Amino acid sequence: MRNVLSFYKNVGWKNKDQITYDSRLFEDNRKYSANYVSMCRKRIQKYIPKKGNHFLDFASGPLQYPEYIKYSKNFKTRHCVDFSNEALKQAKNKIGIRGKYYCGDFFKINFRKNYFDCILSMHTIYHINKNKQAEAIKKLIRLAKKDKPIIIVYSNPNSLISKIRSLLPKKKKKSMIYFYCYQNSWWNQFSDLADIKILPWRSFSAQHQKILFPNNFIGSWLLKILFSLENIFQNFFSKNFQYIMIILKKK
Repeated sequence: MRNVLSFYKNVGWKNKDQITYDSRLFEDNRKYSANYVSMCRKRIQKYIPKKGNHFLDFASGPLQYPEYIKYSKNFKTRHCVDFSNEALKQAKNKIGIRGKYYCGDFFKINFRKNYFDCILSMHTIYHINKNKQAEAIKKLIRLAKKDKPIIIVYSNPNSLISKIRSLLPKKKKKSMIYFYCYQNSWWNQFSDLADIKILPWRSFSAQHQKILFPNNFIGSWLLKILFSLENIFQNFFSKNFQYIMIILKKK
C-alpha cells in the first residue's frame, strides 16, 4: 500500500538517539517493560532451526533490536528483503557479509523454490493489501524447504480489547499506515500446504500496554506474570489477545 511505502521510505527508519521513528510509534520502550518485550521477541527463537544455510527475512527493516539479529546466528546467510534502502543499509551495517540484501517488491523478486531453511515475517503481512495477503503466504510456502518453518507475527482482530472497543461509540480515526488483519480461522486455508500452529506472541499493542502497565516495579512484576500466563494458556491467549505467531511448517 502506498502509505506504508511512503512511511518507511521517508521517516519510518530514521534514527534519533538510536531509536527509530517506527519504534517510537509502535513499541513500548520504557525501562520497566524492557524485560517482557525482550522475552516476547525471544519466543521466536524456539521455532527457528538450530542451524541452516539460508534464512529469509521478509520485510527485515534495519534489524533494529538485538534479538532480531540473533535469529539467524546459526545460518550461513540471512536474506533481507525490504523496499527501504535505508533499512537495508542499517541491516548491512549490523550483519555485513553474512547477509544478502534485496530492495524492492517481494512479489517481483525471484527466489528459488524450496530454498530456505527458515522464513521470518514480523509485523508485515497485515500491512499488505488484504486481497494479496494469501498470495504472499503461498509464495513464502513455495520458497521454504519441506518441513522447514515459516514464522509470521500477525495480529488478531478478535482480541478482547477489540471487542471492548467495538461496544464503545465509534470515533473516526485515520490510520497512519495501511493495516488489515484476518481472524485466526483465515489461516486454515493453507492447511493443505503446511501444518499450522497459532501461538501467542504478545498480548497487547504498545499503546495499550503503556496504559495498562505502569512504568515501575509493579508494572514489571505484572508483565512477568503475564508472560508466564501466556506460556501456560497458549490457546486462550492466541484466541483472545493481540499479537500471535503463526508457525507454518511446509508439507
